[in-house]
Amino acid sequence: AKVLFVGHDCDLAILEVQEDSFYDGMEPLDFGDLPKVRSTVVTYGYPAGGEQISYTRGVVSRIELQNYVHPGNRSLIGVQTDAAINPGNSGGPVIQDGVVVGVAFQGAMGLENTGFFIPPTVVDHFLKDVEDNVYHGFPYAGIRVVALQNPAHRRSLGLPEVGRGCRIDAIVPKSGADGVLKEDDVVLKVGDYEVASDATILFDDNRLHMTAGLHHAQHGETVPMTVWRQKQELKVEVPMKVSDQEKILSNQYDVLPRYFIYGGLIFTPLSLDYLKTFGRNWTDAASSEVVYELYYRRTERPDVDRPEPIALAGTLSHPVNANIKAQSRALVSKINGRSIKRLEDLIAAFDEVKGDVHWIEFMPNNAAEAISKDKADAANKEILKTYGVSKDRRL
Repeated sequence: AKVLFVGHDCDLAILEVQEDSFYDGMEPLDFGDLPKVRSTVVTYGYPAGGEQISYTRGVVSRIELQNYVHPGNRSLIGVQTDAAINPGNSGGPVIQDGVVVGVAFQGAMGLENTGFFIPPTVVDHFLKDVEDNVYHGFPYAGIRVVALQNPAHRRSLGLPEVGRGCRIDAIVPKSGADGVLKEDDVVLKVGDYEVASDATILFDDNRLHMTAGLHHAQHGETVPMTVWRQKQELKVEVPMKVSDQEKILSNQYDVLPRYFIYGGLIFTPLSLDYLKTFGRNWTDAASSEVVYELYYRRTERPDVDRPEPIALAGTLSHPVNANIKAQSRALVSKINGRSIKRLEDLIAAFDEVKGDVHWIEFMPNNAAEAISKDKADAANKEILKTYGVSKDRRL
């Protein structure tokens, strides 16, 4: 089979079997609608324990936004069922009344009779996205919302003490919402959905987080919102975008990591994939600054945000770097006085220096290290050869 499209953010793909005879005698199945809670479904697949196709029957237990484990940082609509979904079921159809109402995709460790499938709403978005032969993904509005149930807080904003509307707590710089929405705006309506004070909407008889009302939009489209600002109701159109910066916050597949090696120092962009090299211990002092830089600085300190933070991932030992004491995981702040916001800035800073020493400053306190330019330039080829590295960079 040939892979036509892959949507890592929604854990779906389209395959095309290249042998035409494969399709002989096949009857295609239609996709149905989002199934109702407590209705019966049947999962089809080939889980471990046998070689024949397996059928399991169960009920739809609940429908809500679920963390999709494959991307790691996306929550989309997911359907929970007590029909057995085990390794080998993934990718198999979930059938109700002769139509497909979902795609089995994950379970939950430690829980019994709990499996999840991707509903038609997510599948439809994926199929519509690839109609132009390019997969963009599920876009973001770029806002963080919090419940607005405090009567005193609501009263101070000119709202009824009890009623609809959740508050925008933060806006991601350069997102679709940036310049359209503001912090402390109260979101009253998303598309056709009224937003409750606990930041939920009623989506096809299911109470879901309000972001479910954004998931129908494609990259480049807008979503109408009604907000409460300065004690007045305001209608706005919010652009929806798929951000490259969001991709570094997810598990990445089919992509080799970017890096640059100079004088044996290995520099790489900060990403979730890089964080996973730390193991499970992300709470120590060395890790806390890295986690903050990746996940929180862009909303809490957008004035000093770096689109692609760069870390010193490690050192290929050589006499030229023997006295450099900087630890791996250290985040690069400046090189030769130049602020480093992406890997290309770092390379340019090494190339542009006129003196005989490179100065490297690390966050958070600008601890500085120096490396001889002439000795590092002379040692680069030897270091790469010694450690079997074919190139000093992958961009």
